[in-house]
Amino acid sequence: MKSVSILETAAAAQIWNSAAQLDNIPVINTQSLVPAGARAVFIAPHPGDEVVTCGGLLQLLSQLGHPLQLISITDGSASHPGSQQWSEKRLSVFRPQESVEALRRLGLPMHSLKWIRGGFTDNALVEREEQISQFIARYLRPGDVVFSTWREDGNVDHDTVGRASAKAAASIGASFNEVPVRAWHWPARDREHIPWHRARKVRLDTWTVARKSHATHAYASQLEGEPALGLAPMLPRVLLERMRLPYEVVFI
Repeated sequence: MKSVSILETAAAAQIWNSAAQLDNIPVINTQSLVPAGARAVFIAPHPGDEVVTCGGLLQLLSQLGHPLQLISITDGSASHPGSQQWSEKRLSVFRPQESVEALRRLGLPMHSLKWIRGGFTDNALVEREEQISQFIARYLRPGDVVFSTWREDGNVDHDTVGRASAKAAASIGASFNEVPVRAWHWPARDREHIPWHRARKVRLDTWTVARKSHATHAYASQLEGEPALGLAPMLPRVLLERMRLPYEVVFI
């Protein structure tokens, strides 16, 4: 699937709010998705992806007392190439601070949360896919339930980390689930590429959705682009609007 910018398609023509299949996705509860006592591991290509993809599920699992581990493959510092306002040096400091604030807003137990930072470089992951997979495998255990971005999401970093995570999970004996991010913003004509038979909905109540939205707005560096440089927001309004849906979708 060719990568498609979220801003290249009108909101009404995107999969997330126009595909009839969305209404028919079966609901799965957290107990079925993550068995009692199992550790949940969330692998994010960039800081913030774990909140955008699974901010609601993170809250639900935390409330149930599941041990959680987050792995950020990059530090997100290369998200604004050529920017003076958000230089790579500034973002290398700022992005981790945004993540801490976002996770705090979700209500996660920061004193006990395991958070691993890989330090790989944004937009250069595909060349290091095998190394990334080996890195991830070091932090997994048999019986873990792993979540990462869909291997066909349409973003090179997302696809790479999805493949690396799947391989690492298989090598350790952990179960693996994928979460689409950019794919929801493909044009509606591409909806047949979504693996609907694998899709499951995790329902979220009003307060869980509100905390997720509040947490996403902690990523100040990603909310505004720089038109003079041709840089669009990493978290455009249409994506923020989708995140207010009362469910999250995972591919099992």
